[in-house]
Amino acid sequence: MAEPSITWIQGATVVDSEGSREADVLFCDGKVRAVGAVGAMGDVPEGAAVVDGRGRILMPGLFDMNAHLREPGREDKEDMATGSAAAVQGGVTGLLAMPNTDPPVDSAGMVQSVTDLAAAKSPIPIFPAGCLTKSRAGAEMAAIGEMACLGVKLLTDDPSPVEDAQLLRRLMEYARGFDLIVASHATTPALVRGGSVNEGEVGYFLGLGGMPSMAEEIAIFRDVAIARHTGCRLHIQHVSSARGLEVIRRAKEEGIPVTCEATPLHLIFDDSAVCGYDTRFKMDPPLRAVEDREALLEGLRDGTVDVIASNHAPHSVFEKNTDFASAPFGASLFDTLLPALHHHVLAEGGLSLEILVEKFCLAPRRLLGLPEPGFREEAAVDAVLFNPADGTEVSQTFLKSRGCNNPFLGQTLQGRVEGVWLGEKRLLG
Repeated sequence: MAEPSITWIQGATVVDSEGSREADVLFCDGKVRAVGAVGAMGDVPEGAAVVDGRGRILMPGLFDMNAHLREPGREDKEDMATGSAAAVQGGVTGLLAMPNTDPPVDSAGMVQSVTDLAAAKSPIPIFPAGCLTKSRAGAEMAAIGEMACLGVKLLTDDPSPVEDAQLLRRLMEYARGFDLIVASHATTPALVRGGSVNEGEVGYFLGLGGMPSMAEEIAIFRDVAIARHTGCRLHIQHVSSARGLEVIRRAKEEGIPVTCEATPLHLIFDDSAVCGYDTRFKMDPPLRAVEDREALLEGLRDGTVDVIASNHAPHSVFEKNTDFASAPFGASLFDTLLPALHHHVLAEGGLSLEILVEKFCLAPRRLLGLPEPGFREEAAVDAVLFNPADGTEVSQTFLKSRGCNNPFLGQTLQGRVEGVWLGEKRLLG
C-alpha cells in the first residue's frame, strides 16, 4: 500500500470564504485534514512535507472562466498542455475554455473531443463552453440540448456577438430550459468595424481606427432587455466601459439575472498603454479611458462586477509582430495572472485580498455550479501558496504559454506563486 501523501503548511495567512486568519494547515491524501491556530496542532506528522508559510498567503486556486486554449485547430498558438502549464504557473487550478476552436465547439461530439483532450493533457480541470450558433456563424442555433447533456454550463460565440436579436431571443429561451448561462461578447459590429483602439484622444493621436464604448453599451442594453424578457441567465463578458457597467448595475437592481466579468488588463491599464504601438496591448474590447478603469475597480468593490476572468488569448510571434492595425486582438496572461493582479490591483489599486479571492476563486465556480474550494476539514485540496514579498521576473524562458503576447514580458512583478496543490498532487513548487 502506498504511503499517505502528507503536507504541513505552517504559519500562512489563510484566505477563503471564511475570511483571513493565520493558521497551520494539514493536507493528507488529497483532503484538508486539519486547520488550526499557528503552533496549536501538535507535532508534525511523521513523513510530512513541511512547508514554511510564514509571510505567505494560502488561498484557493484561481478559476478562469474566459480562456482561449486554441486546441483543436491552432496548436501553433497554444494547446491544452502548454495552456494548462502556464495557467498553473499563474495560480489557476481550473478554467472554462472558450469554444472558438477550429472546428468550433458546437455539438456533443466536439464537447467530448475537448473533454478528452483536456483529460489527457491537462493536470487541472478544463470545462468546455459551447457555441450559441452553429460554427459561430450567427445564423442557426447550435446543438444546445446535446451539449447540455454532456455537462456544458455556459454558451457563447465569443469573440463574436450574436447580431440577430430574434435569434438571440430564441437562444436564450432554449438555454433557459436547460438552466444554461448565455454569455455575451457585447459589441455592435457596425460601430467598431475597422477599429483597433478605444475611440478617443489616444486613438486620434495615433491615427488608429476607433472602437467607441457606445458599441459595448448598446449591446449590453439590448442583451439585458432580452434577458429580462426571457428570464435566461445572462453573463456579460469582459466589460470595459463605465456606462456599460452602469447598465448592468441597474439591471441587477431590477432583479434581472445578469452577471459580468472584468479582465486583469482592463483593471490595470488604460488606453495610454497603446501609445508605443505595442500590439500586446491590442485587445477586444480595447483598453478604455482612465475613468472606465476606475469604474471597473469600484464595480469590484461594490459587487457590480461578479468575476475576474483573464480572456487569455495567445498568438504567435508572426501574427503579433506586425503593424498595430493588422495585428490580431488579444493578450497572453496565464503565466502572470496572480503576480500581475497582486502587483497592480492589490498593491497599487487598493483592492483587498478577500475581494480578489471572492471574484477570481469562488464566484466563478459558484456561477457555474461547481464546488467552492476552501480550507475546512475534509474539503478537497485546491490551494495556492503565494509569496507577496518575492518577485516574478517575466522572461521568455519563464513563460510556459506559447503565446508571445504577454504584456508583462521584461518586467519584474511583485509577488510569486510558490506552490500549487490539487487533490493529492503538488503541481508547482
